[in-house]
Amino acid sequence: MDWPHLVAFNLTLLAAMAAPGPALLFALRQSIAGGFRAGLATGAGLGLVAAAWTGAALLGLEVVFTLFPFAFTALKLLGAGYLLWVAWGLWRDARAPVAGPADPGRRAFLGGVLVNLGNPKSVLFAASVLVVIFPPGLGLAAKALIVLNHLVGEIAVYAAFAALLSTAPARAGYLRLKPVVDRVAALVLGALGLRLLLDR
Repeated sequence: MDWPHLVAFNLTLLAAMAAPGPALLFALRQSIAGGFRAGLATGAGLGLVAAAWTGAALLGLEVVFTLFPFAFTALKLLGAGYLLWVAWGLWRDARAPVAGPADPGRRAFLGGVLVNLGNPKSVLFAASVLVVIFPPGLGLAAKALIVLNHLVGEIAVYAAFAALLSTAPARAGYLRLKPVVDRVAALVLGALGLRLLLDR
């Protein structure tokens, strides 16, 4: 494995992270509503699980999902249920004032973990990307480097989003439009949850 492989992987990772999905939407909303600390903690949770899915793909977890499809289905159902639960909470509390949680760091981190943990398709995506980008026969050290690179890349991107969106103007704009923003986010997350639930 050479540095061009990591560059190609990082460019692919950035493109995938920029695509609107439950992880990005959740991180953006957390950063605007909860501030930098909540956004960074959410990104750390999302990044940890995304990197873990990459590690699982490198270790062949997609083979396990192929051999035991019920494991994939169970994770998918849990993920869909969590997204629908988040969507319901956003819709229900859209007009409620923003209440700072007692421990936004821990709660935000756990939310990020659960959002990405419930998306086992990430391991299938990672497996397909890894096969195309990296040469076969990678050693354990190379695999560990890829996972660490993925983790650092995810946290760096989410930290940048959190820094940008937790500014006073962004927060003031969110508070002004909170009912609309939260209900749009609820509809998008709910649709993604339903898609995950119904997708075969």
